[in-house]
Amino acid sequence: MKNKFYITTAIYYVNAAPHIGHAYEKIIADTIARWHRLKGENVFFLTGTDENAQKNEQAAREQGIEVKKFVDKNSKKFEELCKKLNISNDDFIKTTEKRHVMVAQNIFKKVYDKGDIYKGFYEGYYCEGCEAFLTEKDLLDGKCPEHNKEPIWLKEESYFFKLSKYQEQILKLLKSKDFVIPESKKNEMISRLENEGLKDISVSRTKLDWGIDVPIDKNHKIYVWFDALINYISALGYPNGNKFKKYWPADVHLIGKGINWFHSVIWPGILFSANIKQPKNIVVHGYLTVNGQKIGKSLSNVIDPINLIEKYGVDSLRYFLIREIPFGEDGDFSENSLKNRINNELANDLGNLVSRSLTLVEKFKGKIQGKDELSKKLNLKLINEYMDKFELHNALSEIWKFINEVNKYINDKKPWNLKGKELSNVLYNLLESLRIISILINPFMPETSEKINKQLGINKGKLKDYKFIKTKYKIKKGKHLFEKIK
Repeated sequence: MKNKFYITTAIYYVNAAPHIGHAYEKIIADTIARWHRLKGENVFFLTGTDENAQKNEQAAREQGIEVKKFVDKNSKKFEELCKKLNISNDDFIKTTEKRHVMVAQNIFKKVYDKGDIYKGFYEGYYCEGCEAFLTEKDLLDGKCPEHNKEPIWLKEESYFFKLSKYQEQILKLLKSKDFVIPESKKNEMISRLENEGLKDISVSRTKLDWGIDVPIDKNHKIYVWFDALINYISALGYPNGNKFKKYWPADVHLIGKGINWFHSVIWPGILFSANIKQPKNIVVHGYLTVNGQKIGKSLSNVIDPINLIEKYGVDSLRYFLIREIPFGEDGDFSENSLKNRINNELANDLGNLVSRSLTLVEKFKGKIQGKDELSKKLNLKLINEYMDKFELHNALSEIWKFINEVNKYINDKKPWNLKGKELSNVLYNLLESLRIISILINPFMPETSEKINKQLGINKGKLKDYKFIKTKYKIKKGKHLFEKIK
């Protein structure tokens, strides 16, 4: 299907409430999805929760709650976060759903029937936090670097997937242009593959009550990372669903750097074995940190995004996280930095621009018309290039350059001293600039975009509507878009 765009986030463990790291990934994905809708593309945006993890079972037992009730309760918190963040996802997949279980078992059986899964015996390190098998090379001072915890030594019967069989195909895929973005994250995977090679991986667990049954052996549960990755196709109704035929392969799997290996190496191996097309891009973002430490439930430094939304507003948080953190890099969260950006960029630059422009328009009694004096200050081509490279922070910065150019235009023209045609021309340029700004900021701050449109009395525009035209406005100035924080 031409003109389609399928984007996914990682699916999240539900052993605890969501934190700001989850919010960051959802905001990034939502901004990308909205941008492609703005371009007129047919977008499908998937997010969801990983409910078959062993850590979910452990957390439920600690709280004395039946596991299904526990995961249902916590999964709702992630759905609620999507609503609070104004996330425009088209589907929310839960890996306990029948539609997912059936596809996970289907793929396991398909790979087994091909001869790529065999029974063996696993012995080695296992990190319960990552739900992943580790080698000694993976450890830092004997601990998992992700969770700063010593792994357990695991010894049990297991089914193994012949990942090593697909080493050359995976390496070739990794070296292809833009499969993993940014390049630094791609090079990490290539280096690891070339230096260590690929070993067959355990894809089942015994001694577990929770999880998806291995279809060929009810004494085993499917290893959570084999099952979880399949959500990207189970949500589309693989193999015969219309959505699968329409949207697969995924255009973007958006993930955090800690799960790059699973998505860039293990997932392609499964897809090669199952004879399914590879996704187009694995796009890897950095971590949010607090005082230089990764935010995580296991590290007890979680920041609740819902509290921040209630305190500062959803668009302020969306703007801050995108603008503050260069995409692909780690970024340190600071409430003071958030306040500064709200006061200086949102309240001053954008809020005051809308307020003083519409105040001038409401006072003007004549017909507003004029000639374009500002569109050449907008570099839409560059913004588009940044978005195509997933450099959202640079795209937003470029939009802000135009906002500042419009503010400069007001200061230079001094419309409060003008009358008649001269004033009409300035007001025409201000109104058209605000209309275009409302289009450009929509993916980043959809609520603010809607507020501007409401004050202008116009409908939401598409990216193709960015040129200066004759627009009929019904101005009704509203409240300030952003209140300054003392």
